Amino acid sequence: MGTTDISILAIESSCDETSASIIVNGKVLNNIVATQSVHEKYGGVVPELASRAHQENLIPVVQEALSSAGISKKQLSAIAVTRGPGLMGSLLVGVSFAKAFAKTLNLPLIEVNHMQAHVLAHFIEEPRPSFPFICLTVSGGHTQLVWVRDHLDMEVIGETQDDAVGEAFDKTAKLLGLPYPGGPLLDRYAKEGNPKAFSFPITRMPGLNYSFSGIKTAVLYFLRDRLEENPSFITENLADLCASIQYTLVEMLLIKLKEAMKQVGAKEVAIAGGVSANSGLRSTLAGLAERKGWKLYAPEFQYCTDNAGMIAMAAHYKYLRKEFVGDDLVPLAKLKL
Repeated sequence: MGTTDISILAIESSCDETSASIIVNGKVLNNIVATQSVHEKYGGVVPELASRAHQENLIPVVQEALSSAGISKKQLSAIAVTRGPGLMGSLLVGVSFAKAFAKTLNLPLIEVNHMQAHVLAHFIEEPRPSFPFICLTVSGGHTQLVWVRDHLDMEVIGETQDDAVGEAFDKTAKLLGLPYPGGPLLDRYAKEGNPKAFSFPITRMPGLNYSFSGIKTAVLYFLRDRLEENPSFITENLADLCASIQYTLVEMLLIKLKEAMKQVGAKEVAIAGGVSANSGLRSTLAGLAERKGWKLYAPEFQYCTDNAGMIAMAAHYKYLRKEFVGDDLVPLAKLKL
């Protein structure tokens, strides 16, 4: 490694994934992730348990990132960390460690917005989108339509007004009796079902905004009524129920995406976030892009979920612009893009 190389250690701890990554001259060398399984029996992420697990996992994860990249602490140019949005306790662990590490090594500190990093995950590997483009960012905590003009110039033009689509997937899956996290299981069963078997209402919000709270209520009452008639209704119709729910959620996402693409005149579209791994969304969007003549981009799966690789990519562009912060940095649970 040369003396002019830009080598950054990035840390991600916004929810229940402890992750570290090394990026050198804009190339992500690794993406080390420690997943927390402690939340499964509770049916969702428990913030206190998440922050404790981060404390246990962070040092081993950072050591593995440095070791597997063949980078020593003395070769680092900066330390980057997720500032928010996310769980406050989880963010505190990552931010506190990054501040102390940067101070000890006398290195500049870079703060990264988690949602901006999801968009920039598209620049880790080829093919990379061209500016400007629309990014549909979909996860357990967020649903956003982002107009991306440059690496660090983004505008949210539409977002959910209540629940995120990932939460809708997980909570409807829970109503069907599927274990947490239910979204991926719902996707798996949906492949075997008929998406038109059952009809659920599509909530329409003004402009480019979303609302996903209504479908959860609709599914709840639908199942209540059917189970009164037939206690085995879910078991007998699980695949069709999953396919119908998934079809409705994907339709809700794509209705607004089509409006956004037309409104700004975009020809390139990207998807990011954990829900972008959903096969129903990917295949339906791929078909739509082909019909519309859009170029479609989706990151490799490891860069869709919460990971430090995307934090590292964002940090690289911020380093080039010398966007550093002081050791008075504090995490923000509701940090806006």
